[in-house]
Amino acid sequence: MTAEEDYLTLSGLQHFTFCRRQWALIFIERQWAENLRTVDGHLFHERAHDAQQTEKRGGTLITRGMRVVSHRLCVTGVCDIVEFHQDEKGVTLFGWEGRWQPYPVEYKKGAPNAFGADELQLCGQAMCLEEMLACEIPEGSLFYGEPRRRVKVAFTAELREKAEAMLAGMHDLYRRGYTPKVKPTKSCNACSLKEVCLPKLQKTTSVQAYLQKSMEDGE
Repeated sequence: MTAEEDYLTLSGLQHFTFCRRQWALIFIERQWAENLRTVDGHLFHERAHDAQQTEKRGGTLITRGMRVVSHRLCVTGVCDIVEFHQDEKGVTLFGWEGRWQPYPVEYKKGAPNAFGADELQLCGQAMCLEEMLACEIPEGSLFYGEPRRRVKVAFTAELREKAEAMLAGMHDLYRRGYTPKVKPTKSCNACSLKEVCLPKLQKTTSVQAYLQKSMEDGE
């Protein structure tokens, strides 16, 4: 059984899907470095979480910065926005009449990526909400800041299985305290941890050999 203090964060799915080594450096070794993209992304999410309250717009309730948890998956997280659409098949909410269908919306600063990380993170949020509210959530949306548009995401059985497999992989590495070896790709150039990871160094030689050579050169 996993203690609650050892629950992992859903946002880690983004890093784990992009690069397992990056995820381990951040969440196991507690290393982090900012670059322009990460700072810009933080500011974008702060605006999404700006109002820590629920507002009603017609037949929709909008909740920002909602904290979620799954004791089955042993993860916690924060949803940028959860919309509750008035629906007879939905759930009851304290303080509001009628029934409401949850609909998570995740905000992203840039444009859609090819890694599928955004969809996995959103799916993880939906699975947490389903456990918390005892309901089924068939879909949600990703809002991208650059094109300023929403992209619908269906929470298919395949996507759910992949999200659970990724989370299981994260838990396995975290329990073992293991940081995967570097596998340099074109994406390394945009990584905020490039100077911590040193992908080119580890591709050509070991850190020990590098330090030994540096000492010899300094003599």
